[in-house]
Amino acid sequence: MFSYEALGRVVCALRKEKHWTQEVLSGFAGIARTHLTMIEKGTIHANMETIWRVIAALGVTPADFFTQVQREMEKENQ
Repeated sequence: MFSYEALGRVVCALRKEKHWTQEVLSGFAGIARTHLTMIEKGTIHANMETIWRVIAALGVTPADFFTQVQREMEKENQ
């Protein structure tokens, strides 16, 4: 089963690697900071368009992003 919590952890980690605040990333992605906060916490099931915008803003490929999400999900299941 897909984990929005794992997705959120990956978004947060990638954002922090860039030393960006939530305000910066949400601005680049064109979403509200509060929406990004909920994505990072895994408390909202963001639609694919929103996730795609966040991925693009982070400058990673969808394949790399979802590979990282898959790894996070595997950690949850250990």
